[in-house]
Amino acid sequence: MAAIINDSIDFRAYMADTDAEHKVRPASAYADDVVSYFHSPTGPIGARMPWPKTHAQIRFRPGEVTLWGGMNGHGKSLVLGQVCLGLVAQQQRVCIASMEMRPAMTLARICRQAFAGSSPDPDFIRRFYVGTNKRLWLYDQQGTVRAAKLLAVIRYCADKLKMQHFVIDSLMKCGIGEDDYNGQKFFLDALCAIARDNDLHIHLVAHSRKGQDEYASPGKMDVKGTGAITDQVDNVLTVWRNKLKERDIQDGKHDRSRDPDALLICDKQRNGDWEGKVALWFHAASTQFLENGTTGPMDMTEASKAGIR
Repeated sequence: MAAIINDSIDFRAYMADTDAEHKVRPASAYADDVVSYFHSPTGPIGARMPWPKTHAQIRFRPGEVTLWGGMNGHGKSLVLGQVCLGLVAQQQRVCIASMEMRPAMTLARICRQAFAGSSPDPDFIRRFYVGTNKRLWLYDQQGTVRAAKLLAVIRYCADKLKMQHFVIDSLMKCGIGEDDYNGQKFFLDALCAIARDNDLHIHLVAHSRKGQDEYASPGKMDVKGTGAITDQVDNVLTVWRNKLKERDIQDGKHDRSRDPDALLICDKQRNGDWEGKVALWFHAASTQFLENGTTGPMDMTEASKAGIR
């Protein structure tokens, strides 16, 4: 079964931030790192997303922070859950802090995606979670969590559990007001430092401001809060549902039937060369997002079956 990090754990030893050790070194000390950047025999560095067409464009590198933006109801958490499932299939260690949803519900959604259908049977559920043992964890806390407490939890996970990915869903549950720009900046500073110092990748969900309607896709400039949020993170990904297509289908129109159901938009990738849009199609029974509209859901229980490696 996926492991639970209970809120009753004593996190006091991790409440105080520690000063990172800064060293001044000659440029020549980094020669091997630069050679690996340009001539790595294994290709791009970092964990992959579930869709093969993204593998050369987007990676989740150690020591970075990725912001997941989008409007309410556009599938940020659902897409990120599928991404987490793909990370687990790559033998990555993932902890999810979903303060808006009970752990059982978070796990049920991921299990449905793993099953590739709407009603996983009890045997599959038990086999799947035995298979994710020590790789998929959840922080058991709903409602608002103080920013300092959450930072302590992340430090604990990096130190004691050797996590490689930590998901925060969402920024609005971290005890920082929407107009507390200094508090948001401090929190992002701390997240970036923890990620960098522990080779941890942190995924932070944030809501977009309401626009005139939901038909135009938002971008990094539309994230609620201070501009320092998108300035400080390494990557910005936005999830957008094609509500215009959904409306036309409901009205019996088919002019947009070939259009994608959703877009995953990369507006920033500090250590990558690619920015752009990834078209995705939604499979309702499994709640998976697919990379084209002609294939069925993926077997995501193993990376090789899912095409992740």
